[in-house]
Amino acid sequence: MPFIKVIDPESAQGRLTKIYARVSAPGGQVDNVLQIHSLRPHSLEGHMALYKAVLHHPHNELPQWFLETIGVQVSLLNECSYCVQHHSSGLKRLLLDEPDRYEAIVAELKRDEPGTLFSVAERAALAYVRKLTTDPGAIMNEDVENMRAAGLKDGEILELNQVAAYFAYANRTVTGLGVSTEGEQLGLSPEIDEHWEH
Repeated sequence: MPFIKVIDPESAQGRLTKIYARVSAPGGQVDNVLQIHSLRPHSLEGHMALYKAVLHHPHNELPQWFLETIGVQVSLLNECSYCVQHHSSGLKRLLLDEPDRYEAIVAELKRDEPGTLFSVAERAALAYVRKLTTDPGAIMNEDVENMRAAGLKDGEILELNQVAAYFAYANRTVTGLGVSTEGEQLGLSPEIDEHWEH
C-alpha cells in the first residue's frame, strides 16, 4: 500500500480522468508511479512530460535499449525495485530477439565495472552514470571528457545525463511514497502523442 492517499482511475473525476486517459498504457493501465501523483495532477503531467522527453522522444539519438539500460543501472544503485522491475521488463521487450543478451546486460549492471559486453563508449557512459548517481558532487569536467574521448557526442552526453537525472527523481518518488508493482503488468509504456512531444 502506498504511504499517501491515491485516487485510482475508477474513482478519478474531471481533469484527473483526462490525464489518466492520456497516460494510460496499452490496455488502459495507469502505472502506480503515475497514480501516486493523483492528489496533484499537475505534477503527474510534469512527470510524464519529463519521462517522455528524456526516455522516449523520437529525437533522442542513443538507442532505446541503452537508455533503458541506464534507467535500470540508476535504479539498481538507488535500490528502487519498482523501477528495476519495470525497466528491466522494458529492456527485455526491446531485446526480445536477444534473450541471452538481456540476461547478460542485467548481470553486468550488478557489477561495479560492467565489462566488454558493452562498447568503450557505453562503458564510459555507465561509469559516468554510476558516479553521477552515487557521488554527484564529485562529477568534474574530466568525467565528461572521458565520454567524449570514448566517442560520445555532447548531445548524447546530455541524453545520458537527463535519463540518469530522471531516474533519480522517479526512484525517490517511488521509494519515498511507498509505490509498489501490485496489480501492474510490467514493462508497458504509454504511447507518445503530440501533447508529450512538445
